[in-house]
Amino acid sequence: MDIFSTSRNKDNEQWSTVVEEQDDGVIYTVVVKQQHGAPTSPASVSRSQCVKAGTEEKLVLHLLHSFSMGDSSFITIFLSTYRSFTSTGRVLDILTDRLENPPGGNEGSRMRQSFNRAVCTVFSTWLSEYPEDFKSLEEPSRLLRLVPLLPQDSSSAADLSARILRIAEALSEKALLPDARKDHTGPTGPPPDASKFEPTSVLGFPAALIAEQLTRLETELFVRLVPYHCLGSLWSQRDKKGREGVCWSVRATIRQFNKLANAVLASCLWPTGLRSQQRARLLEKWISVAEECRARKNFSSLYAIVSALQSNPIHRLRKTWQDTDREAVRRYEELSEIFSDKDNYSQSRELLKEEGTAKFANLDSRPNNKLLNRTNAQGTVPYLGIFLTDLTMLDTAVKDRLDNGYINFDKRRREFEVLAQIRLLQSSCKNCVFTTDEAFARWYQSVPLLTEAESYRLSNEIEAPGEPSPRGVPPTVIITQCPNLSTSRNSLTGDSDSLFDFPSPVNNLLSKLTKHMKSPSVSCLDVDTSSSTNDSTPAALTPSTPTKSHRRSISCGNNPPNNIQGSGPEMRIIRIRMDLQDGNLYRSILVTSNDKSPTVISSALEKHNQDPKQTSRYELIQLLPEGKELVIPATGNVFYAMSSSSVDFLLRRKGGIAPPGSQPINTETSATFPRIKAKGRRLVRTLF
Repeated sequence: MDIFSTSRNKDNEQWSTVVEEQDDGVIYTVVVKQQHGAPTSPASVSRSQCVKAGTEEKLVLHLLHSFSMGDSSFITIFLSTYRSFTSTGRVLDILTDRLENPPGGNEGSRMRQSFNRAVCTVFSTWLSEYPEDFKSLEEPSRLLRLVPLLPQDSSSAADLSARILRIAEALSEKALLPDARKDHTGPTGPPPDASKFEPTSVLGFPAALIAEQLTRLETELFVRLVPYHCLGSLWSQRDKKGREGVCWSVRATIRQFNKLANAVLASCLWPTGLRSQQRARLLEKWISVAEECRARKNFSSLYAIVSALQSNPIHRLRKTWQDTDREAVRRYEELSEIFSDKDNYSQSRELLKEEGTAKFANLDSRPNNKLLNRTNAQGTVPYLGIFLTDLTMLDTAVKDRLDNGYINFDKRRREFEVLAQIRLLQSSCKNCVFTTDEAFARWYQSVPLLTEAESYRLSNEIEAPGEPSPRGVPPTVIITQCPNLSTSRNSLTGDSDSLFDFPSPVNNLLSKLTKHMKSPSVSCLDVDTSSSTNDSTPAALTPSTPTKSHRRSISCGNNPPNNIQGSGPEMRIIRIRMDLQDGNLYRSILVTSNDKSPTVISSALEKHNQDPKQTSRYELIQLLPEGKELVIPATGNVFYAMSSSSVDFLLRRKGGIAPPGSQPINTETSATFPRIKAKGRRLVRTLF
């Protein structure tokens, strides 16, 4: 037993001791509190045991004992995060095995009654919060085995058995109807007919109506969002073969984000015959819509519109922006600032903290504010990319398992803090009521899909390329990759009871991680780079390709200002894939200046669910531009050996064959810093 800390409250004569205890297959963080009253009265002692780490079986069984041990939040946290380290079927198997051998002897004993109450609590919570877990089982055998073992000593227990039995019957019917198992979460219906699209028709809809309809769509999607789909360990596997249906609720949000951004691009670029003054009215319309979305706390649609207006095909339209109303441009600049990646999106986070559960947006500081009829309270629809960033960073920075192989449940507690913020925002949206405007819905569905090439072609037809943007043109290209996150004093160190103050365990970790981080040069979302962007909505807004950074790494001699003496090792996030037939899945790995090749290879193998003990059989290769490769020395320091021109790496078995067209190079030439070409012209990609 290790004592972590002892504290004393002089006013109440209360002592608190935090220790760590290890049992068979589990490690507990134990908090012992002693309350001293009058000298003649005995001291009261309270003790709580929270699981820090454990084996899969012990974590599952702790569900049945967590309340009695003072770990009241364990059930909620486990059910929100367990899919990152086990499966629904495995959890059911372990619990069912335990139910076959219940404690306490006869049914009337106090131990058996306490056990039965715990069983009912666990399964009732599970069914209420995540019924899809049971409905997604391939067949009903597990549930049919479970039902006879459930307690039957109360009406609530009997009702629980009946609910699970109904799901088992539905699974039996589903097995007999294969068509019912198809995934219908993707886009349905024929593609829109471009010949029927009328871009300027959007001018006929009031900006408030458009924003209301967009908020309706976003709210419906956000309420249906399954928070655990945002977990970094699940989101990074979304493109893995056989897991195409994973994180469907996040994909649906991304599709809507891209669809709206495409609508902005298409309406502003499609009518190539317009005069610049006429096209400027379209920009002003979308700026007004963005303002109305802000008033409705619809940050997702707001960012989609801002991103589209900042994309290169629209940003480069010099004459159009010159003819745009200056007041509209000023308001647009203010809206753009909300999504600045400065200090880890500190302004966006601050707004969520202030307005997340408030009835209305805080717009009182704006003059002549007539944007919203405040008789109807609004829920908050956040930009989901901020949460995906936090969860991906957590997944990358914190180990899934301890050195002894135990599952690190403290990591799940930190992830749950982010998921709890999402769930609180969802609760603010559940009672919102909207009506559908059929005319706008028809226009919105008629918008054709523009590819990247088509967007550029239309933009060049409007204004010939080569003319520089004038001084004072407001739109600036924003690269919203995994940003150079630094600590925000305003949003990350506040002390409040609200969940929107971003509780300290998560933010302390992110602050420590990002304080020393240079430009990670990698998208926050693990991606499968085999997918093409030609069939996507504006390529600037799709998640399929990370932006590239041209900032030097430490190996090129560019020390970041935050690197003060004693602040810890330098850090960088890289992406590693396996040299396999289906090897396009990248996993993000945190590399510090202390990490040697064996350490990085071992971490990468574990991330790819391979045996980390096989480190000696693999070599680490950096994939450089123009098909070149850099082999990292077997015992070298990866941080200093890598080139700054790429964050993509490959794990290849020693003696393996290099892919066709690759050009191995030596360490000397790899340090050459690539020349920056066509600065600002590449279409940037957001987190979505």
